[in-house]
Amino acid sequence: MYSLNVPVPADVSRLARGFASELFDATARDRHTLVVKRFDDVGDHVSLARRVRTELAGTPPFALRLTGIEAFDPPTTGRGPVVYLAVESPALLDLHHALCDRFGAIEGLEGDEYAPHVTIARGGDANRLVGRSVEFEWVVDALIVWSARYDEPTERISLPI
Repeated sequence: MYSLNVPVPADVSRLARGFASELFDATARDRHTLVVKRFDDVGDHVSLARRVRTELAGTPPFALRLTGIEAFDPPTTGRGPVVYLAVESPALLDLHHALCDRFGAIEGLEGDEYAPHVTIARGGDANRLVGRSVEFEWVVDALIVWSARYDEPTERISLPI
C-alpha cells in the first residue's frame, strides 16, 4: 500500500514528540506523517507517482495550519484513542477530494470521513492531551509518495511555484 503525504516539518515533529512525552500509558508515534490520500492496488511506486504527478499538474503550493489537539475515539482501526494535531487547510481538503474522485476513496477513512491530522499517540492515557491549543503554520511545496511496505518515501513530487 502507498499513500501521498505532506512532508511534516521538523518543528511539527518536535511539537508532537513534546506532547507525547507528557503521556504515561500511550504509544507515541515515532515518525510523523500527514496523509493526503491512500492508494490500494496501484502497482509500483513509479507508475503511481507518474499518475499522481499528472493529477497534481498545476497545483500550487498551499498553506496548512495546526489548530489544536483532537482525538479519534474510537478510531476506525487499531487501539484508541488516537490523539492528533488537527490540521486545517481548504486547499488540502480540495486536493484530497479531487484525488478520491480520480482514484476512489477508502471507506471509513477518506472522502467525507477524512480528517487531516498528524498523529501524536494512541491508546492508554492519550486523551489527556485533547483540547490543547496549538498554533503553527507552514506552506506545502512538495508531496511524497510513501511506501507502507518499506516505511519510507519512494518519490517526491514538487508543486509548481
